[in-house]
Amino acid sequence: MAALLPAVTRMAALQKQCAAELPSMFSACEVLQCEAGQLVLSAPNAALATKLKQQLPRLQNQLQTGNWQINAIRIKVQVSQNLVKAPPVKQALLTSNAVSAFASLMEDLEPSSANEALKNAIAAMVNRHRSKSSKDSKD
Repeated sequence: MAALLPAVTRMAALQKQCAAELPSMFSACEVLQCEAGQLVLSAPNAALATKLKQQLPRLQNQLQTGNWQINAIRIKVQVSQNLVKAPPVKQALLTSNAVSAFASLMEDLEPSSANEALKNAIAAMVNRHRSKSSKDSKD
């Protein structure tokens, strides 16, 4: 493990330097490898790889100015699973009339074992929406 620490530190420093030179573009890219003066970067898609390729001469000059021995830069397109954003969870917005209607429904349901789960679910929903509306009124 100790033998890997200098290599990891070097790659992290190179990643940071590249991100500093191309901040808008490099947020989704990574340094994959740097051996024998050849830097290999990853891009999440072909469109970003093309844009990045146009900036390679500038990036190489900046890295050489920063005392990195980079003679060539290659780009690999690698689609990463972490870049896929999860769809936002939809939250239903209930009016205060709807919340009070659910509250009265919960009270009107007969107390039986068949209705217990339904009453608990309605109670949780009513409490959640009441706490949301009280937070919104405080803001």
